[in-house]
Amino acid sequence: MALPHAHLLDVIDVGPLGDSLHDSVSTSLIRTGRLQLLHMVLPAHRDQPLHHVEEECVLHCLEGTVEVTLPGGPRRLQAGQLLVLPASQPHGLRARTDCAVLATILLRQVDDQSPDQSPDQSP
Repeated sequence: MALPHAHLLDVIDVGPLGDSLHDSVSTSLIRTGRLQLLHMVLPAHRDQPLHHVEEECVLHCLEGTVEVTLPGGPRRLQAGQLLVLPASQPHGLRARTDCAVLATILLRQVDDQSPDQSPDQSP
């Protein structure tokens, strides 16, 4: 069963998970016609293989340490640090410790929605 997305103007908590980090799961927080937020939780030593997204993406380490693997060499992110990836940039993630990462994807495709509607609301 999929978790419901937040709606525009909803307050979304991405604060530290602390002791519950290890038992938490990754979730898609919100998706609109132009934006998607993913709260990714990775246990230590778990790798996400090399992949790419078509759009620009911001990876913000919220907790722990994550290494972003890139063809030109890795970039290590500690809590509070972020990295902006250009569109179609191949990358992978390697959790050095239990970590949480907020991925913000700027979507090119614009749905037929007004700015104050979420994807789950009808006109």
